[in-house]
Amino acid sequence: MAAESYTLPDLPYDPGALKPHINGHLMELHHDKHHAAYVKGANTTLEKLADLRGSADFSTLAQLERNLAFNVSGHVLHSIFWTNLSPDGGGEPTGPLADELERSFGGFDGFRRHMTEAASTVQGSGWALAAWEPVAGRLLVQQVHDHQGNHGQGMVPLLAIDAWEHAYYVQYLNEKVEFFNAIWNVVNWPDVQRRFEQARAGELVGATS
Repeated sequence: MAAESYTLPDLPYDPGALKPHINGHLMELHHDKHHAAYVKGANTTLEKLADLRGSADFSTLAQLERNLAFNVSGHVLHSIFWTNLSPDGGGEPTGPLADELERSFGGFDGFRRHMTEAASTVQGSGWALAAWEPVAGRLLVQQVHDHQGNHGQGMVPLLAIDAWEHAYYVQYLNEKVEFFNAIWNVVNWPDVQRRFEQARAGELVGATS
């Protein structure tokens, strides 16, 4: 039986629901065009890998594996990004997540500054990612280059901020820091908290679950 293909998830809110921080036109382009392209790229690459196995000609394997990592990671990170945002978001986290931010970053303000700077200073295209590192049992902030480079293996993404130009340019032009500051007004802390508690418990955290 063939494996299930990747599918583009629906936005969990109307594209215009995050205004004025992120307008509807930008959300539609980002979701319907850019995220959809990663889903298509992942499925196309899987088909090519299946053809490659059937022909026993592995001459293009290295490039296809890079394509698969790029597109699957783009799909996963965008799927998390959409659920990390909410028209009812903003403010600060509470409970165990707030305690962890105090332990690892000296509090919410230190965490917010770190994430914003990580997003603002990515070289080229990438992401700022807050993720649970299960070996040390702590929360870390990382810069993700493109979609999958320069991050620790085995880490569980909790909060993703898209720092690719397509995430902000239509609305914010070259003032990307304004976009990263605006993001904090719509962060869905219950979603981040749920991901944190599942990751800390060693449970599987799905991108859209």
